[in-house]
Amino acid sequence: MADPRISHIELDEATILWRNADIEQERRIAIFDLIEDNMFKPERAFAAGHEGPYRLRLSVQDGRLQLDVSDDDGTGGEGQLLETLILGLGRFRRHIRDYFAICDSYYQAIRKATATEIETIDMARRGVHNEAAEMLLERLEGKVATDFATARRLFTLICVLHIRG
Repeated sequence: MADPRISHIELDEATILWRNADIEQERRIAIFDLIEDNMFKPERAFAAGHEGPYRLRLSVQDGRLQLDVSDDDGTGGEGQLLETLILGLGRFRRHIRDYFAICDSYYQAIRKATATEIETIDMARRGVHNEAAEMLLERLEGKVATDFATARRLFTLICVLHIRG
């Protein structure tokens, strides 16, 4: 029976150079939410009879996002590598930079700003996040069928991979 979803996600720890407690919390929430509810169907693997669930490993190599998609055999092991998808990240650079800047403002604001100021910053943060998720959906088209909520959470994790101290 088809189960096109991510059951396990891993970030390449060698790619992540630095993160603070706020970013670590964002990462944990994104991974938890992603595993709880996602739709992820790699087109080639699915067509070849691998109907999910999938294990996903994200890394950045030479300025490109690498998504290693493996099957989840239910044993807790790494599973068989089904395919590797490579996405150029050039179009995401502005969104990643803007997202970091807004998140920094947001984390500062929640410590000392008014509720209205926090809400304004959070709306801007959601706007950048949503725009980047739409772009990710476009970039994955024809490679992976997914939904908006999954793309949003994946963008959060892409940002985590770009943190530089």
